[in-house]
Amino acid sequence: MLEHVPQWLGAMLRGVRAGHSKLVIVNPDLDVGSESLQLESPAFAYGARLPERFTADGDGVSPPLLWRDPPAGTACFALIVEDPDAPAPYPFVHAVVWAIPADARRLPEGAIAPDGENRIGADVGRNSFYTEGWLPPDPPTGHGNHDYVFQLFALNEVPPMSPNPGRDELVEALVGRVLAAGMLVGTYSRGEEAPVGRVMAGLRPAT
Repeated sequence: MLEHVPQWLGAMLRGVRAGHSKLVIVNPDLDVGSESLQLESPAFAYGARLPERFTADGDGVSPPLLWRDPPAGTACFALIVEDPDAPAPYPFVHAVVWAIPADARRLPEGAIAPDGENRIGADVGRNSFYTEGWLPPDPPTGHGNHDYVFQLFALNEVPPMSPNPGRDELVEALVGRVLAAGMLVGTYSRGEEAPVGRVMAGLRPAT
């Protein structure tokens, strides 16, 4: 949808951004503590450009994600993906996934899909377009580079949630339950040159 924004308008809005300080992972109410989760992708390195396949310019599927063992006592994981560079008051939400099983160590490519279409043993909530599943990156042309921040949380219990939660409900559910958190950033832009994301050397899918 935002690919239809003319480049001159995107350039004029270049300084209008929600801000990284509004990401869920830096919310002081969460108290994420000192433990961290190592979140990675075999499709792109931290800070590298997302391959077009995962965006609105390609197939629009969610990228594969991998993570290491969480702290003892982890009951489940929750994931939210946000764009803090969106020209909006708050970051755009590209995915909400919760109740990911505690023994999971990966989300395969395309796994973030509407409930009933995914096979990951988790529940998928609403993105900023009020639909379930992965909202493909779709930055305005000429607006500059956008960060897409994948934020994974290890929780000490499976929180009660509605069948189709959004960002606010997820944040409320995270308060007092976070044991550890991890972050992975991919970038994307339109109308300017950027290197293609590279596969991380030596990284293999978790089993």
